[in-house]
Amino acid sequence: MKKTVTIKSNRDFQRLYRRGKSAVAPTLVLYWQKNRQGESRLGLTTGTKLGKAVVRNRLRRQLREIYRLNRDKLLPGRDIVVVARVRAVSAGYHAMERDFLRSAKKLGLLREEQKEAPRP
Repeated sequence: MKKTVTIKSNRDFQRLYRRGKSAVAPTLVLYWQKNRQGESRLGLTTGTKLGKAVVRNRLRRQLREIYRLNRDKLLPGRDIVVVARVRAVSAGYHAMERDFLRSAKKLGLLREEQKEAPRP
């Protein structure tokens, strides 16, 4: 299993907030920008408004899993930051996954799905 490359420096987060493209959903906000590294990196933000550490860590685990399972659907070479919103605490995993995929589609981050040839 391939490990997720993460964004850790504050400078990279600030660059994405300022210059990146964004999409807002009820449970999260998605920012992205192309990088020159050839592989995608993920950054997660969960503010203290969301709750105590246990709640924030659970949200981060869920968001990492959503990214991991859908990584092959995303275009490579992108820096992606996901900011969890207050509604994410009460929303379920599937609602967050739906919002993530819709935001990614809205921003043009999803790969073109190859259409199957019609069967004779």
